[in-house]
Amino acid sequence: MKIAMIIVRTLMGLMFLFASITVLFKLMPQPELHGDVKTFTMGMAVTGYFFPFLKITELICGIAFVTGRFVTLAAVVIFPIIINILLFHAFMAPEGLLVAILLLLGDLFLAYYYRENYRTLFKIK
Repeated sequence: MKIAMIIVRTLMGLMFLFASITVLFKLMPQPELHGDVKTFTMGMAVTGYFFPFLKITELICGIAFVTGRFVTLAAVVIFPIIINILLFHAFMAPEGLLVAILLLLGDLFLAYYYRENYRTLFKIK
């Protein structure tokens, strides 16, 4: 199970590192957006802070996953982002739904693997 955890953790970390670095440093041209996807993306971009904040969070969690440090924290922090990715692809861009589902399953697997670290969060005192 430890080998599976290392593989899942590393793959997720590399995916988040690639996604954040390419956007933050504008290494790849952005695809042409249409319809609801364009409206949604423009709405978030107009805030000025959302995309940098999102990509920096993904970068930090990606580094945590790849290095194996603070994985428990990174799994919790990245969870709402993964849920948003899943819902975005479920309702607006279904071509990326498989990757979103795999990210969700990977994060749930990591949370299950590190479940002992979360026990104190749910203790009633």
